[in-house]
Amino acid sequence: MSKELRPDSRGKVRDIYDCGDELLMVASDRISAFDVILPDEIPYKGEILTRISAFWFNCFRDLIPNHMISVLPDKTPQAFEEYQAYLAGRAMLVRKANTVPIECIVRGYLTGSGKKTYDQDGTVCGIKLPEGLTEASKLPEPIFTPSTKAEIGEHDENISFERCAEIVGQEVAEQLRETSLALYTAAAEYAAIQGIIIADTKFEFGFIDGELTLIDECLTPDSSRFWPSEGYAEGHIQPSYDKQYVRDWLKAHWDMQGEPPHLPEDIVKGTSDRYRTAFQIITGIAFTSMKESHVTA
Repeated sequence: MSKELRPDSRGKVRDIYDCGDELLMVASDRISAFDVILPDEIPYKGEILTRISAFWFNCFRDLIPNHMISVLPDKTPQAFEEYQAYLAGRAMLVRKANTVPIECIVRGYLTGSGKKTYDQDGTVCGIKLPEGLTEASKLPEPIFTPSTKAEIGEHDENISFERCAEIVGQEVAEQLRETSLALYTAAAEYAAIQGIIIADTKFEFGFIDGELTLIDECLTPDSSRFWPSEGYAEGHIQPSYDKQYVRDWLKAHWDMQGEPPHLPEDIVKGTSDRYRTAFQIITGIAFTSMKESHVTA
């Protein structure tokens, strides 16, 4: 993109451009882990995130409205027409929303930070769980475990439902919990048919014309843990189709101090391959870059 065309805001992965009544969300190939942007990009990652999100937005239209208008090159704003080759597939035109300042996380399996707090006191975000669970155990039922939305370079903070209600109000908190659990349940049932376990995922919401609306990304390898159903067994770390592959490498090669290291070529390629595999399994079609093929999403 031209240096003259600067984003109005920039996240860990997405660049946001204000287009008047709409926003243009451009998913880059940047990758973050442990709330830090890594120095290497993952080929095709941005396009995969956008197109998977679009797939789920369409799937969930009967459950909740979403902010998606189109995936470029469809309905490209005039100011961005000369960048269509770069934006194809990775840019989404969306309606503006009043964002809810909560990360809406749903966990169906015990892993990650949830496993860490469970080992300490038998709870996850204040929710008491049965004794005897281990790494990758399926929970008796999915749980809603919200967190705060941190600025770049800062850490999200897991919070209780009660704290969530203090931040956004009881009625909105209950809406977030009910909707997040319904979305996760529907997605997990679909993914199971495709041979994927959705261990956990994160949703974001906003209000458009007073109505709760699904925004940002949805059930991507960046916001979810996707495990292959084949070979699943609790008690150990699962293979995955998401950025856990990068997290595991960083844990083994970085002390979390100072600047993060560059990723080796095989980790970059392996991560890109996993994202493409996730796209194919979830959508049911082989991944072909829209930039290269000039097809529509």
